[in-house]
Amino acid sequence: MTSRSSHGHGSSSSSGRTRVGKYELGRTLGEGNFAKVKFAKHVETGDNVAIKILDKEKVLKHKMIGQIKREISTMKLIRHPNVIRMHEVMASKTKIYIVLEFVTGGELFDKIARNGRLKEDEARKYFQQLICAVDYCHSRGVFHRDLKPENLLLDASGLLKVSDFGLSALPQQVREDGLLHTTCGTPNYVAPEVIHNKGYDGAIADLWSCGVILFVLMAGYLPFEENNLMALYKKIFKAEFSCPPWFSSNAKKLIKRILDPNPATRITIAEVIENEWFKKGYKPPRFEQANVSLDDINSIFSESMDSQNLVVERRTEGPVAPVTMNAFELISTSQGLNLSSLFEKQMGLVKRETRFTSKCSANEIISKIEEAAGPLGFDVKKNNCKLKIQGEKTGRKGHLSVNTEIFEVAPSLYMVELRKSDGDTLEFHKFYKNLATGLKDIVWKAEPIDEEKYGSSASK
Repeated sequence: MTSRSSHGHGSSSSSGRTRVGKYELGRTLGEGNFAKVKFAKHVETGDNVAIKILDKEKVLKHKMIGQIKREISTMKLIRHPNVIRMHEVMASKTKIYIVLEFVTGGELFDKIARNGRLKEDEARKYFQQLICAVDYCHSRGVFHRDLKPENLLLDASGLLKVSDFGLSALPQQVREDGLLHTTCGTPNYVAPEVIHNKGYDGAIADLWSCGVILFVLMAGYLPFEENNLMALYKKIFKAEFSCPPWFSSNAKKLIKRILDPNPATRITIAEVIENEWFKKGYKPPRFEQANVSLDDINSIFSESMDSQNLVVERRTEGPVAPVTMNAFELISTSQGLNLSSLFEKQMGLVKRETRFTSKCSANEIISKIEEAAGPLGFDVKKNNCKLKIQGEKTGRKGHLSVNTEIFEVAPSLYMVELRKSDGDTLEFHKFYKNLATGLKDIVWKAEPIDEEKYGSSASK
């Protein structure tokens, strides 16, 4: 599941609002196959939250109810300073809503994008927080299974928060052999035994991903990087990588022990915590175990699903107009606007969204997008100032699907955000490049896309 969990930007809209229980839903922060994450505001307290919305039908189809109930119950009990907090769970007739802490500091990897690799002491500080969070969740029987840059967020004070714990790879079961059997996660970060698909221990596999993350923090690039998937897998199976010369010898030794392709001889988290390099300056976090009630979870998963426990998604209608953004929201959006080209090239992290601004009206923008997308073989569905652009042909990873939303950022200045929701990221970039050519008359300023890889993006 590729959700960017609880970070991003809020939204206040003049064009009708959607309420779920005590929350007013704002813009979409991320989406994956099973879930969508939206910004939301608690109507009475004004607190910001992120709400993960799961489709009940998909959950039932994959026979995941029992597992989701277990995962959510455990997650709600987890109160750790380095793990995104789950506040409550609600359900409507068709959806499950998981209310999560909202984190404003962006992704940890945005730091590398802006400033290059981290110094060893700073990388160690984040790695200590990551290991501490992962170890705590493992002790509660929850495995992440998809640790990667998008799931490492920072709060306003720079504290690391792991998101999507226990919710990242839902369609999985532990089989009779006590092992997990679903290959999931982002290939560059995934342990060899997960790719082998012969069953794996969630805790040992999570540690491998932590090792890759530590390498990236200190090097500024990935240990295993190949354009061809089979070549990438070969490197991972053999743990074929070398540490750059600026790594200290103790850091090199530790990384080599974590990135051991044999899970039976790989170092354990308990041994990592005792490691000399890891222990330098380590202060385990102090936190209290709060009294947490699971009543909301039990009620939404009860056999009868009493209608009194169900919430209703209510929309209050207003005139059709783009969502307006305030200055804070715009700043928090633009945090990640300009990833340096070094990051794009060396990290192999291709962005899944892009933006441009226009001084044309929302209606003109919509009709121009329709005009430009048609000849490229894309179908456009409209819903107020939101568009779903769907590829007619099947690509490398199914049909490319792009969600587009128009925001008013100042009187008669609009920002258009295009976000890939399905399909291949490289195909998304190619599509955007072609679309941008057809939109050049209306584009005021475009977010740059890595010129060497994708050619220049349209800007005026």
